[in-house]
Parts: sequence; C-alpha cells; structure tokens
Amino acid sequence: MNPRPERGLRRDPLALREEVPARAGLSGTEVVLSFDDNQLASLVFGQYDQNLAHLERRLGVVVSPNGNHITIKGPPDTAEQASRVLRTLYARAKIGAAVNLGEVDGAIEESNVQRSLFPADNAGKSAFDAIVTRKRGPVRARNAAQDAYLRQLKRHELVLAEGPAGTGKTWLAVGHAVSLIEQGVVERMVLSRPAVEAGERLGFLPGDMREKVDPYLRPIYDALNDFMEARHVERALQTGMIEIAPLAFMRGRTLTNAVVLLDEAQNATSVQMKMFLTRLGEGSRMIITGDPSQVDLPPGQRSGLVEAVRLLSGVEGVGHARFEEGDVVRHELVRRIVMAYEDAARKERDEREARLANLPPADAGPVEGDADGLKRMLSRERPR
Repeated sequence: MNPRPERGLRRDPLALREEVPARAGLSGTEVVLSFDDNQLASLVFGQYDQNLAHLERRLGVVVSPNGNHITIKGPPDTAEQASRVLRTLYARAKIGAAVNLGEVDGAIEESNVQRSLFPADNAGKSAFDAIVTRKRGPVRARNAAQDAYLRQLKRHELVLAEGPAGTGKTWLAVGHAVSLIEQGVVERMVLSRPAVEAGERLGFLPGDMREKVDPYLRPIYDALNDFMEARHVERALQTGMIEIAPLAFMRGRTLTNAVVLLDEAQNATSVQMKMFLTRLGEGSRMIITGDPSQVDLPPGQRSGLVEAVRLLSGVEGVGHARFEEGDVVRHELVRRIVMAYEDAARKERDEREARLANLPPADAGPVEGDADGLKRMLSRERPR
C-alpha cells in the first residue's frame, strides 16, 4: 500500500497535473501527477509497478512513482501523452474497471488516435467503442482495428472479420453476442465451426452431438465464460438459448431472431460458406471470423472465407473488419511471433516473384543442354 498524502493537502478528485522545467542536463519536460486515492493509484501502478514499467517501454519515457505522486520525464509531447494515459487509467479504476497491461496498451492506442482531442475535462472518456455485459461491465477496444470492428458489429447485420490469431476477433464477437442477448435484441445464440483438424486426424469422437463438437468450440466456450457466469452458460445450453450447430448440419435451416457466430471460417469450403450465409433469417445477426493464413483444407479446395470477402465487398448491409499482425493483443510475445511468420512469408513471396521474373520467356525454347539430358533419360527408361 502506498503512503497517504500529507494531512491538510487537498488534491483534485481525479488528478492534478503541472509541468516542471526539465532538470539540468536532461532534455524534455517533467510532468507531475498526483492522485488523491492511494488504493486506486496502486491499481493504476500495477503489481510491483508493472503498468508503469510497461508504459515506459511503450512510450520511451521515465516514470518515477513516489507514494501517490508520479513524475514523468521525456519529450514534451510524449510526457503529456503518458500523463493522459495515466489519468485515463485512474478514471477507469475509479469506476471499478480492471487495470492491467492490456488496458495500458488500449489507453496508449486511444491517446494516439486522439492526441489533440483529449481536453482535461474529458479525461477518462475513451474514443474507442465498448461492449457492455453484466459480468464484465464495459469492455473497450484496445486499438483502432478493434474499435472499427465493434462499430461494424453494431452497424451491420453481417460482419466478416479476418486477421491473425490473438487480435480478439472471436472474443469480441462472443462478447457482442452476449450483450445482444442480455439487451433482448435477439433471443438466442447459435455457435458453429467447421470440424477440420489442424494437421492431425482425431478419428471418430464419442458422445452426443454436443460432446463431438465441444473440442472444436472450446475457444468459444472460454470466451462465453469470460462474459457470462458459468451456471448461466450451462443453463443456456440446456434450454437452447445457446445452441451448438455443426456447420455440416446447417443446411435447410432458417435462423430467426438469433445471433449466429461462425468461427475458424477459413476452413469452410466455398459451398459451405454459401450455404451458411443463406441461413440468415429475420431479426438475426451473423458474425464470421477466421484467419486466411491458417487454412487447413485439403490442397485444391478454396477457402470460403477468402471468397466471401472478395464477393461481398461493397454489398449493402455487410461489414468487413480486417486485422493486421500489429493488432495482436493476446500477448506481446504473440505479436512478435505473428510478425516474424508474416515477415518470413512476405520474404518467401518476394523471392518467388523474383525467380519468376528472371525465368526465360515460354517461347524461348529449352535451355542449352536440357534436350540432350531429356534424350539420355528417355533412352535409359526405354525397354530393351
């Protein structure tokens, strides 16, 4: 617990900021923050000041906590940005929101978007959109891509979301679906996913329909438990408010007054995707998520997600959200892993294109020596 401020010293209920000239020999500015609630300030700082250390790494400033006071040293613009981030986090802690490393990243991204649109009287208010559920309360987007995704979900009846793992596509889609049910916008939730193994054969799974599909839908169950109490999830599964519907068994159905979520859609074939898209009924919403870089379909089969994004681009009522490797929010190391794979794939594509560019024209005939080699090979294979 941080020490309490001196008696008789009155603080601003939110925070007090003042700029102090930089010390001799140090370039930039010092910004001093003081919070009036020590317990909330400790939440903002994080365990062992890990939130402050993360802020230092991200913005390249020096943050020195002393009790419930913080001194920020750095270039004027960056120091001011760091102070806005801390004020935002303090305001969120004040309303009971969690303050963790992910929230620090989200506050930094918000400050990047609205550098000049962050007056002191609006401190703590976010430009990014949010979804609200009973269990978690408001959950805000952590970057501009997630913010655009949430806005698409609220604006369109059908949303296609594509991007690498760890960007929050499925998690936010489940949160949005739960919020729609709690608000009474829809009556039920339908969860579906292609039953395609990721590189290994699992064989025939025992049990009823739900038990057979459960292994494939485990990520969605994890997200459901994040946004709903476990007993509510189990009751909703028993009453049919939450339905598990394998993609292969969706043909012929019309889904009305429901929010329908198709996860791992990159493993749906073109025929399956067309069939699934035409299940949308009155009063329903549909969310389709997937990662085109992780297609597990047999060679020669096209991904239905890739084709749907291309064909439905510009169709009225259809939203499209695209995430890049820099939008990964799962873990900082995951972001670096995804970027490393993307860089390797990009380098391989460039090398392949360079080799194709250096090939001789198709009508130039065989390269010298190839014809003789072919004759020798045929003569060896010719039966005597």
